[in-house]
Amino acid sequence: MDKIDSGLLQEIADIHETPIGAYNLRKNGEGVERHTTANIEIITKKDKPGIDIVVAPDTKNESIHIPVILTETGINDVVYNDFYIGDNADVLIVAGCGIHNCGDQKSQHDGIHSFHIGKGAKVKYVEKHYGEGNGTGERVLNPITVVEQDENSVCEMEMVQIRGVDSTKRDTTASLKAGARLIVTERLLTDGDQFAHSNIEVQLNGDDSSAQIVSRTVAKEKSEQVFYYNAVGNNKCRAHVQCDSIIMDEAKVASIPAIRANSADAQIIHEAAIGRINNDQLLKLMTFGMNEEEAEEVIISGFLK
Repeated sequence: MDKIDSGLLQEIADIHETPIGAYNLRKNGEGVERHTTANIEIITKKDKPGIDIVVAPDTKNESIHIPVILTETGINDVVYNDFYIGDNADVLIVAGCGIHNCGDQKSQHDGIHSFHIGKGAKVKYVEKHYGEGNGTGERVLNPITVVEQDENSVCEMEMVQIRGVDSTKRDTTASLKAGARLIVTERLLTDGDQFAHSNIEVQLNGDDSSAQIVSRTVAKEKSEQVFYYNAVGNNKCRAHVQCDSIIMDEAKVASIPAIRANSADAQIIHEAAIGRINNDQLLKLMTFGMNEEEAEEVIISGFLK
């Protein structure tokens, strides 16, 4: 790993040295390093690019790192990763993709992730996207995430797009059985002429299933963001969808909610807000000696935490 590789891994997975636990590192379309544990298998797929990650039942306090980095221009990398989480397991999964593009061709990564989460299992999934490089070629990331939760399972997903991604289309779907709980937190920033499109659909099928989706985004300069969030209650369930966006400069933001109850016992709430940075907050920070740009950065950083 050279300096560029190390910098990308720090940005997307907070990796400063060899990760503890199971991991699979992918660079420019190929696996470069892997480690498994007694409870976590990582198996190369035979029919298409990607891996199967199999977590044994009752596995506790273990982590899995599966970062992807692209450092060559003109790459179009597609990977299929399937996670099989055993009953009553409790694991942390750290994914994400970093692109360093200094050329004039598009570099793109499409990660298709499927989660099969067993009864009573708990998963925390962290996915960070980041782009850099002074080339004219685009940095494109199009993740697809499919989640199937068995009874009384918990899935917490933190999906973050850091700076530097020119275009992204994010599709997330989830299906929940009885007592299952899903928590999705999406944080995203766009600037320049960047475009971000995010779709999230949750089917609450089981009795007493629940979902919480929180999206916090910032759109700057001439960038554009479009969000479609859909919570469907098919049984006695609870869901709360909240979308908050800061819009600046000449940016455009659209939040298009869709909530549906197919049961009289479904309780679903959607909230959405788009607006500028509060002038009172700016003025207060500027009284502490900050200029307007510095004050904006402090507010944005706090908003996206």
